[in-house]
Amino acid sequence: MQLNSKQIAYLRGLAHTLSPVVMIGNNGLTDAVLKEIEVSLNAHELIKIQVAGDDRELRKSLLTDIADKANAVAVHHIGKQLVFYRASETVKASAKIVIPKL
Repeated sequence: MQLNSKQIAYLRGLAHTLSPVVMIGNNGLTDAVLKEIEVSLNAHELIKIQVAGDDRELRKSLLTDIADKANAVAVHHIGKQLVFYRASETVKASAKIVIPKL
């Protein structure tokens, strides 16, 4: 899924108030963490992930790895937080995120 800059900005605005639902610790991107990311994306569509550690390059690589493995859009990376979006069929219609067609 490709989003333009206005759509990404819209999702970043929605993510601003979110709390992280997944934490990535010192063990990195394990199978258990990937499974939790999948569950969270299916339940919420837009999620925030907290990354432990101070290695900026590691966080950049996690951003692309997670986006590839979870088939999600990397919305934002600021500090130790990563934001991802993926449309989900299992979310209730009232909770579904409607991205403006800009």
